[in-house]
Amino acid sequence: MSKPDDTGMKMDAALAGRMIDIRRHLHRHPELSNEERKTQAYLREALVDAGFETVRPVAGFGLAVDIVGTAGPSNRKVVIRADIDALPITEASGVPFASERAGVMHACGHDAHAAMGYAAAVLLDAHRESFSGTVRLIFQPAEEAEPLGGRRVIEEGLLDDVDAAIGIHVDPYTPAGRVAVGAGPYTLACDNFDVVVTGNSAHAAKPSDGVDAIAVACSMVTEVQKIVAREIDPYDPLVVSVTGIEGGGAYNVIASEVRLRGTIRSGLEETRQKAWQRLRQVLAGIAAAHGAEVAVDIRRGEPAVVNDPDMVDIIKRAGATVVGSDNVLMAPGWTAADDFAFYSEKCPSVYFRLGIRNADIDAVYPLHHPQFRVDETALPKGAMVLAEAARAFLEKPR
Repeated sequence: MSKPDDTGMKMDAALAGRMIDIRRHLHRHPELSNEERKTQAYLREALVDAGFETVRPVAGFGLAVDIVGTAGPSNRKVVIRADIDALPITEASGVPFASERAGVMHACGHDAHAAMGYAAAVLLDAHRESFSGTVRLIFQPAEEAEPLGGRRVIEEGLLDDVDAAIGIHVDPYTPAGRVAVGAGPYTLACDNFDVVVTGNSAHAAKPSDGVDAIAVACSMVTEVQKIVAREIDPYDPLVVSVTGIEGGGAYNVIASEVRLRGTIRSGLEETRQKAWQRLRQVLAGIAAAHGAEVAVDIRRGEPAVVNDPDMVDIIKRAGATVVGSDNVLMAPGWTAADDFAFYSEKCPSVYFRLGIRNADIDAVYPLHHPQFRVDETALPKGAMVLAEAARAFLEKPR
């Protein structure tokens, strides 16, 4: 069985402890997308305390810091992205540092990402003499909700002078401390849609006098699933999910209006466009068949993350250095979406997963679950892989 490489950057107990403290503070005090004021201030203070003199605000409530190697002159740059926002979920994990904000929780591990980004920055700063070029740490807000922070990072030009980007995500399906990665499409594009179905109100005792918007909407919910099940190649990823339905108000009144909302997740751009077209056509047809009207609004979100094969090789080598090659898994992508996709559109990128699953401490729940937990023993490994991968990229000739 392969072992970690002793030549890699090592994290001492003090830095590991500080990283966990940061993670737990952020977990106690989560903030939603585009509201990360206190998170931004806390991370800025942590970075300044660690000796970083130039920490600048980006993308509204995010931060960026550049770490310039001293091994020799180089204009090469690589980004490490760590997202920092939380979700509108009421925590039920039972951890002693649970969220103190009602209805807000770090249920996707972004507190862990931010803490690992901090630790990677400190490691790289302590090993400046071992690399040339620049590592740019971006603590990015608003990964979870529009307006997306990843899009804003690109709009603000933070990747205009960058040669590559690295992103990490904790993975509750992979054993704690293992690294999982794969080349090619690695997450799906995600678009949101809103639908308004308009019928005609009537007394519940005489539904024939009106057009029941609820009945029409229910038909729509079931029929749109046939776009995926019967019109798309099973090897071509597409997920259409209706995630909300609102309508009606009284027991004895036929509803005149129902609102639906949901997401379209796709891998290929042509599949994305077909899903948009067919969703509109199917909903319009159902409405017409029932004598109702429908308005459909589809908003383009993040594209799919695409992992560059050369960057995947760098993660595999960095992972082997930190955790041993036997603990580096070649894993398929996720049907989830991530706005790191805007980075991968801009430059060669890699998005890899860090296992945090441990049944002994009940760290088995999926992302976005109220009982989501993280095995924190994995976090030092994730931070070291980030740092090693950034250094390895900068050492690689053009």
